[in-house]
Amino acid sequence: MDRSVARRLLAAGLLIGVLAELVLDGPAHGLNVGIVVAALLSVGWLLRRPGRAPDPLDAWLPITAVALAAFVAVRGDPFMALVDTMAALAFTGASLVAFSGLPVTRRSASVVAVMAAMTLEATVAGTARVIRAFQPAASLRSVWIPAAIVPVGRGLFLALPIAVIFATLFASADPIFRRTMADFLGWQLDLGGLPGRVLFVVACSWLATGLLSVSAVGIPEVSRSSLGAAARTGIVVPAGRLGAAEAFIVLVVIDAVVGLFVGLQVAYLFGGQDTLVAAGMTYSDYARRGFFELVAAACLAGAVVVVLEATVARRSRPYLVALLGLLALTAVVLVSAALRLRLYQDAYGWTELRLYVLTTIVSLAAALALMTGLALANRMHWLGHGLAVIGVVALVALNAIAPSAFVAARNVERVIDPTLVAQGGHAGLDATYLGVLPDDAVPILVEALPGLPARERQAVLAILHERKAELVTDPAFAGPAAWNLGREQAKASLATLP
Repeated sequence: MDRSVARRLLAAGLLIGVLAELVLDGPAHGLNVGIVVAALLSVGWLLRRPGRAPDPLDAWLPITAVALAAFVAVRGDPFMALVDTMAALAFTGASLVAFSGLPVTRRSASVVAVMAAMTLEATVAGTARVIRAFQPAASLRSVWIPAAIVPVGRGLFLALPIAVIFATLFASADPIFRRTMADFLGWQLDLGGLPGRVLFVVACSWLATGLLSVSAVGIPEVSRSSLGAAARTGIVVPAGRLGAAEAFIVLVVIDAVVGLFVGLQVAYLFGGQDTLVAAGMTYSDYARRGFFELVAAACLAGAVVVVLEATVARRSRPYLVALLGLLALTAVVLVSAALRLRLYQDAYGWTELRLYVLTTIVSLAAALALMTGLALANRMHWLGHGLAVIGVVALVALNAIAPSAFVAARNVERVIDPTLVAQGGHAGLDATYLGVLPDDAVPILVEALPGLPARERQAVLAILHERKAELVTDPAFAGPAAWNLGREQAKASLATLP
């Protein structure tokens, strides 16, 4: 990549980041999404690769991106706004690929899928390559910037957007962490919301620069024949290389954020310090929250490890220590998530979603152990195989326990034996939720009917009779092609109802 191109990309990315902060950070969804999409398309067209004309057949891609972004300003449904925004961004990425001179519409679905993966990779990691191309020549660097400072600056630029995401997840999950960060930033800078706004600009600029680089320098040419060769060699895209110093800086910054969160967990979640003093809430209220965000943070940490291991040029000893430190800290984050989930379940019972979250936590713990072993052995290329095995084992386990039956059994136990409910929790059955559980739960509910209190028994009985009528009258359940063991067991159980 030419240094002048890198300079234009960084400047354009910064402008897009500032624009995104002005129109997105604060206002609700509306015209702001269309403004950002239009800006990305306009700048991408101006920075497109010279001498490579877009395929005329791809003209519909930017039109569709703008139309989808416009729907965000038309419909008042937040869910539809999210779907329209994601679709508009996807078509924006496809448009930038087309701007670079690579045909998109003419390609097969498999090739388009690979191109989409390359575009996503460029959005996340492309800015690192732009920064590397922008670094000054040796003569200039020796005059203006000490050589040792350059990797540190690049590493910080790589780490800050990721650290912001970690901090946001931890702040959402833990009110003590949120208060600590607010107090720290207020004491250090006393600039109100400026630090958050600056970090928002940095994160948006990072993503915008990477996305615009697709239009300016393109992505590797992909064809069906090249996919076949890639399948035989195991390589699709040559991996970019990241200096050991930059990778170490990234890990140190992320370790610092995760380490701060872990320190607070040791003090307040595991250590029993008074949460009323720190967060103005009881221990039970403090602990029964945030497990979704912590699972997301653990997934992000794993992704950081995978990306660094795939791109780092040399695994120095400090890099390896910092990498293992991140894995160890992430393990504590998972323990915090598991404890919070258990306390929540003790208070409010099980749902299928909470069971899936627990399965995810256990799978992530196994993945962290696998990553640690592979990192020590310098065999991270086997990670995909190990993760596939972990996924299969988790799926087999879920099928073996039948999630809906497991959930129904645990919640019935709480009604029959209120001592299983934590103090301040809820012991009653949620009839509305039971009514949407799959047929695997039906035998459990039928068997539990005699032991339920009168009110719960009547509510469950009404649900079961309704399901019995559906299984008899719905033609979709008739015929040998629709045979299902769980459904047949449910029919047999429902036949015994009074």
